[in-house]
Amino acid sequence: MSLGAAIAKILVVDDEPDLEALILQKFRRRIREGAVTFLFARDGVDALALLAEHRDVDLVVSDINMPRMDGLSLLAKLQEADEKLSTVIVSAYGDMANIRVAMNRGAFDFLTKPIDFTDFETTVDRTIFHVRAMREVRRRQVEAERAHATLSRYFSPNLAERLAADASSLAPGGHRRDVASLFTDVAGFTSLVESLDPALLAELLNGYLALMTGIVFAHEGTVGKIVGDAIHVLFGAPGDQPDHASRAVACALALDEAAEAQRVRWRERGVDLGATRIGVHAGPAIVGNFGGDRFFDYTAYGDTINTAARLEAANKALGTRICISAAVAERAEGFRGRPIGDLVLRGKAEALRAFEPLSPAVYADPGTTRYGEAFDKLAAGDPAAMPAFASLVGLRADDHLASFHLRRLLNGESGTRIDLRAA
Repeated sequence: MSLGAAIAKILVVDDEPDLEALILQKFRRRIREGAVTFLFARDGVDALALLAEHRDVDLVVSDINMPRMDGLSLLAKLQEADEKLSTVIVSAYGDMANIRVAMNRGAFDFLTKPIDFTDFETTVDRTIFHVRAMREVRRRQVEAERAHATLSRYFSPNLAERLAADASSLAPGGHRRDVASLFTDVAGFTSLVESLDPALLAELLNGYLALMTGIVFAHEGTVGKIVGDAIHVLFGAPGDQPDHASRAVACALALDEAAEAQRVRWRERGVDLGATRIGVHAGPAIVGNFGGDRFFDYTAYGDTINTAARLEAANKALGTRICISAAVAERAEGFRGRPIGDLVLRGKAEALRAFEPLSPAVYADPGTTRYGEAFDKLAAGDPAAMPAFASLVGLRADDHLASFHLRRLLNGESGTRIDLRAA
């Protein structure tokens, strides 16, 4: 069996003075070709000293009966190490009792004296092949663990585990997929950065991002990018998620609830953390690892991604915290929400129907029904839309979307088409 191109380093431990010369003679061709190299020690004490200097030894071939430290004692020492060196034990044929003890204590194989060098070479080849196979298994395990640690920053733990085991879907390059794209951004965060102590800012931002990404991962989302306080999340990539729209809506609501609770906690500490604005859109996108092996950047490109980002930004003008497209609402199973209007976003000519998703409790509130009735009047051009929205604002001054429509009507606008290209 060939040892392959890589050189094999073998430590022979034996107190017979002639053995070294015999081995070097028998293996001279392979030594000359650079296939194998030998180290020699007279007993276990010498062997341990050599092993401390030569960490790249592949195999130990050791006699049992030697002065100072015998082969069985050396074997015990080698078995205590973190990386247990494969050991072939050599002894006289009549000493089979000690050979059996050695095999029971972890020796890989054995040879009998007088040594048959054909058998010696075959045993060495077989052992080296085993050693390298085991090292390759360990190398792949370490790579998988390292990949899992890296992937866990972007993907949910379950998905990261699957990708670490088979990361073929993360090969450099992109491919087209149907996804739901979700963007978040904290209102007024730049101003907050300038006013906070760096230590307090680090505590706030680290806690916020840990909370948000934890929720994303709980919904099996993929973190495409984090820039400051802003997060881009993908559903439907890299693995198929037929329910990606439903996951995105559920995730958006959970993010909103957690972010609002976080705002209350920081307000109690005297820090005015802004609202988290969220935009979601669904459709085709080019997704993949565009950075390659050294710089891992699993991300997405295309109009679907741009539209989601602009829906997030639209919240500022609308007074909402979550704004999703009809493409998402139509695909999300059992969607609960209220229509916002037909938005003309920056860079767009066509209007896009947008919705505000609602929690079950808010959706069941009578105010939601009344909003729907007022919106229907707005869509129909009914003059009664203005008093309908005014009545809603009177009942709930914190209904910013109703206030937005009322302001539009008071300013002479009508209908559901909302031009946000200048916003």
